[in-house]
Amino acid sequence: MSQEQSANPALGQLTQWLRQRHTQVMQAEAQALQYLDANDTPGHNAAMRQKAELLASMADDAKPMLEFLPGELRFNVALALENFSASARTALRLDSIFYMGALLYPDDHRKGEPDNLTLCIERMEKEGADFRPS
Repeated sequence: MSQEQSANPALGQLTQWLRQRHTQVMQAEAQALQYLDANDTPGHNAAMRQKAELLASMADDAKPMLEFLPGELRFNVALALENFSASARTALRLDSIFYMGALLYPDDHRKGEPDNLTLCIERMEKEGADFRPS
C-alpha cells in the first residue's frame, strides 16, 4: 500500500475495487478472443458485450465508494470513471462489436502495453489527492 493510500484508505479501497473490475473486464475480453479463435461469432460478441457492460456500469457501481473521498478528489475520480463508462455505453448503444473491442485502448496501443484503465488506476494510486482525469 502506498503512502497516499494509507493516508486515504477510501482511495485505496476504490483502487483495489477498480483493479478487481479491470480483471473482470480483461477476463471477458480474453474469453471473447477464445471464442473468436474457435470461430464462435455469437460467443465472441456476447463476451464483448459483457466487457462493455462491466465498463458501462463501472461509474455507477463505484459511487458508494466515492462518498468517502474528499470533494475535489471525488469529483475528479467520478469524472475519470464516467469517461470510461460513457464510452462503453456508446459502444453498447451503437451495438458495435469493434468499438467494444477497442474500449480501453488508445489508437496506438501495442500488445503488452498497459491499457487506459490500468494507467488511470496507477495514476490514482501515485497522485492520490492530486489526481486529475486526463
